[in-house]
Amino acid sequence: MTKRGHFFRSHLAAALGCCLFFFLQPRLYAQPQGSIQDTSEYFNVSYLRNSDFTYSRNIRSVELYKQGLELSDPIIQLNTYERLELKFDDLEGNIKQYFFSVIHCDANWRKTEIWTNEYMEGVQEDQVEQFNFSFNTRQSYTHYELSFPNDRMAIKLSGNYLLKVYTKTAEGEEVPAFTRRFLVFDPKVTIEANIFRSKTVEESETSQEIDFAIHTNGYRIDGPYQDIQVSILQNGRWDNALTTLKPYMVKGDILDYSFDNGSNQFTGGNEFRHFDTKSLKYLSEKVKEISYDSGEYKVKLWEGERRTFKVYTNDDDINGKFLLRTDDESDVATMGEYAEVYFFLPYSAPIVDGSLYVAGGFNSWQYTPENKMKFNYRLHGYEAKILLKQGYYNYLFALLPNNSSIGDVTFIEGSHFETTNNYTILVYHHDRGTLYDQLISVGSFESRK
Repeated sequence: MTKRGHFFRSHLAAALGCCLFFFLQPRLYAQPQGSIQDTSEYFNVSYLRNSDFTYSRNIRSVELYKQGLELSDPIIQLNTYERLELKFDDLEGNIKQYFFSVIHCDANWRKTEIWTNEYMEGVQEDQVEQFNFSFNTRQSYTHYELSFPNDRMAIKLSGNYLLKVYTKTAEGEEVPAFTRRFLVFDPKVTIEANIFRSKTVEESETSQEIDFAIHTNGYRIDGPYQDIQVSILQNGRWDNALTTLKPYMVKGDILDYSFDNGSNQFTGGNEFRHFDTKSLKYLSEKVKEISYDSGEYKVKLWEGERRTFKVYTNDDDINGKFLLRTDDESDVATMGEYAEVYFFLPYSAPIVDGSLYVAGGFNSWQYTPENKMKFNYRLHGYEAKILLKQGYYNYLFALLPNNSSIGDVTFIEGSHFETTNNYTILVYHHDRGTLYDQLISVGSFESRK
């Protein structure tokens, strides 16, 4: 259904007095993109998902990035000194033993059929040993940090990996706290890419086309149409990733992915909304009110507006990411405050085709009950209250259509070919005779106005 179709259908249904139905159905990655498999096991909160997911409500402010680059994606190169930095808070504020392990996955995020000792060297499970208690904050929490791979745990193969963090019961059973995806690549080929305004007439005003070529540079690929899989991510999102592209043509050492039929394009979306809570002592640009009530800081943002049919306006952003910072104290890790942030979007009637969410890197683009917006009939709009640590945040209002797992940010935000987006191209090779997908190249490219 087109975005315009969503708009007219939702308002027509509201005018006829239809009921509002909300569905939150996460995707099982073994299924085709966008499909839902409804099983009782999947909706069990302890069911381990091969995706970015937080199982415990006490876990907040999860950061995973390449060490030294806070705004980077969790991607490192094999056989180098590069490491990943993991940080998170536990709002229960006491001491817990958190353990972690990693799971090797294929290009479609299914667990591979290889032994752990084939992709790991050293211990297969370790403990998150570095922690500190919050100091002089209204909300007590324990802050945990981890740097890996490390001297006790090394990674031997490239590919997709799932980081699993958990506690244990007295009987030794694992209790998942959260999972996060990360990537390890071993550069065998190179990527050349250009991002253009879409060539298809219908989407030339709203979409961006990614034309690219893979240069094999003598690296042997027996069947480029069968053995190579490419994934393209927009702003680090996995829910709307392109994963089914095959080469348009193969010319010697070049695999060409330049199409003109729209198969290699994304909707451009809009520049991200943002707010700044680095200080809770003064109001920043997007903050309307800061209060302290019942032992908790409350931040009220200025109400949003629907941008579906508005003209594109340039606004610098950080492509959906977030930075934890505080100007009120010296260290955000243990002295940053938590505040309940209030979002409001005026809207004439409830949407019947899906649910609205506040989405972005701060919640790993998860569509969960916490960031789901509820319709307020008295105020005529959607609202949400989310507990967040001090910092600078990018976000968008996303529609999750019923029975889908792919968020549509264009429904509220609109879409423009001029929007600045970051695209990550991942090249996987399944070498015949092996049981896993190698990640043989990673490229990062930004669309230009």
